[in-house]
Order: sequence, then C-alpha cells, then structure tokens
Amino acid sequence: MVANERLAWHSSGLSSYSQRISWSAAPNRFTQLIRERRCAGAPLIDLTVSNPTLALADYPHDALSAAMGRVRDFRYHPDPLGDPFARNVIAAEYKKSGTDVSPGDIALTASTSEAYGLLFKLLCNPEDAVLVPVPSYPLFDFLAKLECVQTVPYRMLYDGSWYLDIEDLRAKISGRTKAVVIVNPNNPTGSFLKPAERRALAELASKYSLPVICDEVFLDYPLAEAARGGTLVGSGAPLTFCLNGLSKMAGMPHLKLGWIVLDGDKAKVRAARDRLEFILDTYLSVNLPVQSALSDLLAVGDEIRAKLLARIRSNFAFLKAELTASAVHVL
Repeated sequence: MVANERLAWHSSGLSSYSQRISWSAAPNRFTQLIRERRCAGAPLIDLTVSNPTLALADYPHDALSAAMGRVRDFRYHPDPLGDPFARNVIAAEYKKSGTDVSPGDIALTASTSEAYGLLFKLLCNPEDAVLVPVPSYPLFDFLAKLECVQTVPYRMLYDGSWYLDIEDLRAKISGRTKAVVIVNPNNPTGSFLKPAERRALAELASKYSLPVICDEVFLDYPLAEAARGGTLVGSGAPLTFCLNGLSKMAGMPHLKLGWIVLDGDKAKVRAARDRLEFILDTYLSVNLPVQSALSDLLAVGDEIRAKLLARIRSNFAFLKAELTASAVHVL
C-alpha cells in the first residue's frame, strides 16, 4: 500500500481491521430500498432467486430427511482429506461418466468457495496473482482479497459462441502469476471448454509451470446435449485442481460438502496433496453426517438435478421462442 493510501486507511478509523476487508460494508441504495419495502410488508417479486430449495415446489425434503436419518455411526475419526468412504463415493461418481479418479487424490471441503481459499493458501504468497476469466464468477475478487492475492482478468470473447482468448491469457502471465482459474462451463456464459481450448490451456500450463484451478460445479447442466463438455481431469496439464460439490451438482446448497480432485504429473500431485492435507488438518471443516450420508444424498441429487436441468432447458426454449422476430437475441 502506498503512503497516501496508508494514511487514508488510518484516518478512516479502520486501521484496527485487516486490509483484507477494506471494502465498504454499508448497504447500497438498492439493498436499503429492499429492506425498507420488506419492513413495510410490501410485496416483492424477486427474479434473481435461483436457490433450488426455494425454486422447486416439489423439493424432496422427506427424501433428504430420510437420507440423513439413516446415519447411525457418529464416532469421529477425523481425516484431513475427508472420510475415506465419502471419497470412494465421489470417485465412483466420476467413474459413471468414464473418468478414473483415485480416492487418494480427492480432498473434501465445506464448499467450493472454501476450496478456492484453500488453494490460494496452497499456491500463493501475499501479493501473488491468479488469472481469472471475464465475464465470470464475481466472488473471485473477494475470495482472493481475503487471502491477500490479486486477481488479473483475462478475456472470454464472443463471435456467435463464447471462447477463451488464449493470447490474452498468455499476455497476462507474469512473474507473480501462480495459477490460472477456469470455470467450465463458465458462469454466466454457460460455455464449455472446446477440445482445442483444452489442448491450448494444457500446453500453456506446461510451458509456464502453472497450476490450473477448474471450477466444474455446473458441468451437469448443458443447455443442449451437443454442447456438453467433460471434466478437466486427464487434460494433460501438469497440475490441475478440479472443483465440484453438492451445492450445484446435487442441488443441495445447504448441505455443505465440496471436493477438489488433484490431477496431473504424479510427483506434482503428491507434493500438492501433502501440503494441502496439512492446511485441511488445520481446519477440519467438513462435517461427519453429510459425509456418511453421501451415497444416499447423491441418489436424491440425481432426481433434483434432472428437474433443474429440465427447468433450465424449458426456460431457455421459452426465452428463444418469445424473442423470435424480435430485435433482441439470446447471447
């Protein structure tokens, strides 16, 4: 922080707090207006609601209750990487789609957001940088800031379909760059990495010895089957961390369980796993009941996911139909 910024920080009265949380906590005018209307009892229609526990009228509360109720053993044997049973269940889930993953290369977390924080701790020193796509997930800046890491944007471009600007990505690499973040499929564009992009990314990661962090939480929600892409596990990059979890994959944002699959060169994976295990052992944030019920939860999640996917595709088809012969088109 330069001198005048430091002086402003101290004069603001915030100097007793970490600069990690230097953004304003005051509600903006829009948030304040919503609060006022809710306090007044005024009706509101929130078009931003995407929480499946609220959006699905037939959300399977009873099935989830039964799955959790079948957990009988509450003896706690903490494993930093996560319960071996749960990691075997996740490995079997990847096997269903034809991807071989060793349970020993899976690390459980409480959420994908926590996974980002853990990986930034693993890979970065303060003021190091990670490359993130734009447009994409707006929480990256906050997650990185909390780890004293800088985000450097690289472009997603559109020419009738979205694609990764590899040359811009290459140009943004510097001596401070510690990782490349990929969101596959991207949020909010919905675009999957194309085969040529996967190859180019693996080559770039190999050339510059950069780990790839790949967020795959929406992997099972293609707008059309022809657009479906696969996990980055097995992409050929020297070190890849693939993220997923119950929140999006199974439509269970309230049952906090995510995971990281480590993939790539065996020696690099082993070294990363050993260090990541040490960080995980410091927190032990994943709860036992969700791990124990994971097999049953994923079975219920298959039904939730099917309903969500049908609704997403129905909404998309409706949108395109309504815009036919309109000056507006679907991006």
